[in-house]
Amino acid sequence: MRNSLKNVYLIPYCLWILLFVVAPIVLIVYYSLFDIEGNFTFANYANFFTPVYMKMTLSSFWYAFLITLFSLLIAYPAAYLLTKTKHKRLWLMLIILPSWINLLLKAYAFLGIFGTYGAANALLEVLGIGSQQILFTDFSFVFVSVYIFIPFMILPVFNALEEMNAGLIDAARDLGASGWTTFRRVVVPLTMNGVKAGCQAVFIPALSLFMITRLIAGNRVITLGTAIEQHFLVTQDWGMGATIAVFLIIAMAAIMVLTGGRKRGTQA
Repeated sequence: MRNSLKNVYLIPYCLWILLFVVAPIVLIVYYSLFDIEGNFTFANYANFFTPVYMKMTLSSFWYAFLITLFSLLIAYPAAYLLTKTKHKRLWLMLIILPSWINLLLKAYAFLGIFGTYGAANALLEVLGIGSQQILFTDFSFVFVSVYIFIPFMILPVFNALEEMNAGLIDAARDLGASGWTTFRRVVVPLTMNGVKAGCQAVFIPALSLFMITRLIAGNRVITLGTAIEQHFLVTQDWGMGATIAVFLIIAMAAIMVLTGGRKRGTQA
């Protein structure tokens, strides 16, 4: 009786997965098998391996790597310091709060900040450096992307640090380990699951960015997400756009498998 009741509870979950996960993926694969004229073909997959799309793929992975790296370098010490503060939950909420704001609004805000007469150039003028072209550069693209994704990196790292047994740090100090050695040999390994979760949460969506590349980078940064948008909305070549999406899905699944290690054993 209890098992049959559990099966009933699984029905809404299974329907949700079928309708909003499996069905969209099947549709993407289906559209990838047709050319712009509606003829069945595998040419889209062959075209993906041409130099143009390979360069675009490498560019997407490179920028996603940079965004993830800088997010981690900023988020890890920030999360570590948060665990030492008095009102850490309040500070954590204040850091996460900007993620509730619409992405488009944040992008337009940075258009004003990094513009010719924006706050960033006003500060450079005060410092005597002079006005610079900040907007529509690789720097502005990576900076804004890191700003947007940092909360998604801080949260899992913070949770991993909070769950860590503080007695292990005291034990390392008692055994003569320095602060740096304790951090490197004890804290970092014990929080690696949080780091992996944060890297997943940043790297995977960073692979398919397109709005920021258009507004902040001025299309100087071309990624797979930008190509998908162009094929679906401009060239109307849904088959090629769907093909790129198929490879993005495969890449994201591979990343999740590679970084989705589980803890072995249980704590005593």
